[in-house]
Amino acid sequence: MGYESLFTGGQSPAMRGLMEGRLHDPHAVLGRFRHADGESIRAWLPGAVSAWVEPGGHPMRLLDPAGLFQWYGAGGSVPPGYRLRWRNDSGEELEGPDAYAFPPDLDPDELRLFCAGEHIRAWRLLGAQVMERDGVPGTRFAVWAPNAERVSVVGDFNGWNGLRHPMTVRGGFGVWELFIPEVVQGALYKFELRNRDTGRVQQKVDPFARRFEVRPRTACVVDAPPGHGWGDDAWLQHRPDWQRAPMAVYEIHAGSWRRHADGSFLGYRELAGQLVEELGETGFTHVELMPITEHPFDGSWGYQTTGYFAPTSRFGTPEDFRYFIDTLHRNGLGVILDWVPGHFPRDDHALARFDGTALFEHADPRQGETVDWGTLVFNFGRNEVRSFLISSALYWLEEFHLDGLRIDAVAAMLYLDYGRRDGQWVPNAYGGNENLEAVSFLQALNNVTHRECPGTMTIAEESTAWPAVTRPVHLGGLGFSMKWNMGWMHDTLQYMRHDPVHRRYHHDWLTFGLLYAYTENFVLPFSHDEVVHGKGSLLDRMPGDRWQKFANLRLLYAYQYAYPGKKLLFMGNEFGAPHEWSHAHGLDRSLLGEPAHTGVRRLVSNLNRLYRDRPALHAEDFEPSGFEWIDCHDADQSVLSFLRRSAGRLMIVVCNFTPVPRHGYRIGVPHAGRYRECLNSDAAVYGGSNVGNCGRAGAEPVPWMGRPCSMTLTLPPLACVYLEPEEG
Repeated sequence: MGYESLFTGGQSPAMRGLMEGRLHDPHAVLGRFRHADGESIRAWLPGAVSAWVEPGGHPMRLLDPAGLFQWYGAGGSVPPGYRLRWRNDSGEELEGPDAYAFPPDLDPDELRLFCAGEHIRAWRLLGAQVMERDGVPGTRFAVWAPNAERVSVVGDFNGWNGLRHPMTVRGGFGVWELFIPEVVQGALYKFELRNRDTGRVQQKVDPFARRFEVRPRTACVVDAPPGHGWGDDAWLQHRPDWQRAPMAVYEIHAGSWRRHADGSFLGYRELAGQLVEELGETGFTHVELMPITEHPFDGSWGYQTTGYFAPTSRFGTPEDFRYFIDTLHRNGLGVILDWVPGHFPRDDHALARFDGTALFEHADPRQGETVDWGTLVFNFGRNEVRSFLISSALYWLEEFHLDGLRIDAVAAMLYLDYGRRDGQWVPNAYGGNENLEAVSFLQALNNVTHRECPGTMTIAEESTAWPAVTRPVHLGGLGFSMKWNMGWMHDTLQYMRHDPVHRRYHHDWLTFGLLYAYTENFVLPFSHDEVVHGKGSLLDRMPGDRWQKFANLRLLYAYQYAYPGKKLLFMGNEFGAPHEWSHAHGLDRSLLGEPAHTGVRRLVSNLNRLYRDRPALHAEDFEPSGFEWIDCHDADQSVLSFLRRSAGRLMIVVCNFTPVPRHGYRIGVPHAGRYRECLNSDAAVYGGSNVGNCGRAGAEPVPWMGRPCSMTLTLPPLACVYLEPEEG
């Protein structure tokens, strides 16, 4: 009778393994077995006192009071889709199909790819997959935990009993698998893992879970295959060319952009409608979401991710998030997700020491822990971790139609000594501080996403002088599409903080950036990082009285939009939020009733439209031919003047960084004729003093600054003017 002898007396290794929760191959001893003289069914039903096989009511023999039963009979007397019925010690009768009637079926070739670091869509392999087997609906669960002694599926369908549904490990791969019939969409689950060395049992979330309970609860939710009917084909087929198209990004924190009157969050669907309306008025081209990957702690702003394949349930379901992106795409708006592959939190229920060992992270704390953030660092040299992370990136791009990923904290990934003192880090094989495994991972990430999802972007938040971040991998670069220009941002804000009377001594902080402006493809960010941790708001950081603060802020934005590089503003910046950002409440939109704040918003809206409409301001953001100084040396008057150009189109930009109006200020220009003043940040409609050039200026054939022609302008105080040649 095959394995029956394994259970005699209750002291066999298999019996002890089941009772103690240590059996790693339950399919070898449970389920249906054929014999020369018949067949048997063995069932593991902890807590049951009697059991039957249905249909037919075939009684099962109790082999052990712990809950092991067996039926033996003639072959063919029980149909393939048999069910079990049992009575527990309280007299309650239960019924259900037998999970162990379904043998493991994961494809060994796919498992080999995962373990080789080459599976780029591992969310289709691991996690909870709703499916039918032999006409029976259910869910196949699979998880990578090579060092666990036992792994079980626990959930609301088995009373969270880790002895009820032990999984079978696929030898050599470290992947555990079990199909549980009749567990379908909406079921709550986790994995229970027993530590091989200590015997400690822990419940962990599924690393590939696609949906979670609303925090503070942490269970995973079985999610059915997506059913959203996408309507964004036109957008996907004609995505803007990020290299030459305008790109003005509006960065938002979904939990604090707006809230309901009672302080509760807007859902993804509400956010979609309100963002479309808002950005239709302000003219941004893209939304960048601070991390909406599932995370337990609101105060982490999403940067301590526990669900790398799940939109946070705070704002709705994955289908709601698909609706969000679809709605923005249908209205001509791109969507970028802030994605965090550099580190993850220590929460016991998540990835940390997942199978009792340092699985996703390095075991050595000098490699596996961040000093500044108290988080854990991914082991980028481990093949399975590479499959996990690259699959996560591709999942968001493919399954949710995202247009790009902003990769957080790239510098912390690239440098082994980032934030560490001597003795707190381990040099690489060549004695250097470069994380060669992270470099290889980032190159693979960019190669895969650009190959599989052409037209999408990867944007690095990288704050050092690491070379060729945005150059192709085959040329030795990291392969990112773009990089945040942190140097420009820091220098510009530091310059603007100075009282204008002192700015003449720091003029080079504005001009230095052009020495490296074309070494990378840059985004110019005024992000959430600039309005937190005691820094105050951008408005608050401007010097002077209230009028000068607003004038400086308008000047800052006009300068940003004229400077080469794509643009990014954090929510609230567009109307001059006066206070530091807090994730705990929505933006104070009542400020838009005040003329000064309304003026800033009107200026940003006009800047966005001008930037989008004028190729000279965006088409050659990454080419030196798109920029030319007129005069970068007028430090005494704190004035900068330059040209932006593309395909014969021209824009002249002049910035006056002092509160002194400058009349009769002469600059050299390429040719004579009439020029239209198409933007003046000091205009009354923006809250300015309305000093300017009455909308027009004329250039005459008077050589100046090495140019054949010149014009005289009135430069308004703390303001920037844009001028373009009139057609004809």
